[in-house]
Amino acid sequence: MSAQVSKVGQAGRGKVVAITGGARGIGYETAKELLARGYRVAIGDIDEVRLKEAALELGIDTYARLDVTDSESFGAFLDLVESEVGDLDVLVNNAGIMPTGHVHEEEDAVTRRQVEINLLGVIFGTKQALNRMLPRGRGHIINTASLAGELPMPGLATYCGTKHAVVGFTEAARQEYRKAGIQFSSVRPTFTNTELVSGTAGVKGFRNAEPEEIARATADLIEKPKPFVRVTKVAGGMVTAMKFVPRRVAEGLATVLGGENVFLDDVDQEARKGYLERIRQS
Repeated sequence: MSAQVSKVGQAGRGKVVAITGGARGIGYETAKELLARGYRVAIGDIDEVRLKEAALELGIDTYARLDVTDSESFGAFLDLVESEVGDLDVLVNNAGIMPTGHVHEEEDAVTRRQVEINLLGVIFGTKQALNRMLPRGRGHIINTASLAGELPMPGLATYCGTKHAVVGFTEAARQEYRKAGIQFSSVRPTFTNTELVSGTAGVKGFRNAEPEEIARATADLIEKPKPFVRVTKVAGGMVTAMKFVPRRVAEGLATVLGGENVFLDDVDQEARKGYLERIRQS
């Protein structure tokens, strides 16, 4: 079987894209956007029930349970994509989790899970994709990072650490393979209205992004590759500006905007309960 395209567009020209964490949130919306632009899309996710529902909703035939922390699982997913859809042109390493809370209270299992999914999953996926792309001398790997990978946020220390690592890994890999025909990009969203931010109010003065915005930015990166994109422009501009002001000023501004508590004391834990239970079971 091959992936069905909901609308044939000129932009995609039949390119094959595999998306991790494609059953919901940013991954789901990215698949939807790419299908509309004429790409052939396959999705993987660890949640098999939701994965099947998403594939049916999107009109995608090629999908598979994917544990991004298992290199063999990742390899099997990409093998399936290439056997059913075609040679892999683009891999979007999107899967990720974002628990909140104080570092000293974070369960070791939750810490480990963030590192495994958010970072090792990206590295494993990149290696598996490179092994397929390098012999062909073409391909594009897009890693979903975060503006939290550039600007620290209390209550998200481990998450920030993993996203800092994704930013660094992607840039190093981009330079390593820039002469081999392989493109590397990172997408750096602000906090986005998905399950990841359930129970949180956001930073004062800055709106959360919508997953459709991240999807469009990812699709645009495929069509016009560049090293990274920040979404939203306002939040991205703020993050850039904060790098050029004294630390005490930056930290003082964060306090004024409520950044010190938005992922700590101001979190509605009951509203996040379902999300946290799901990621612990994944």
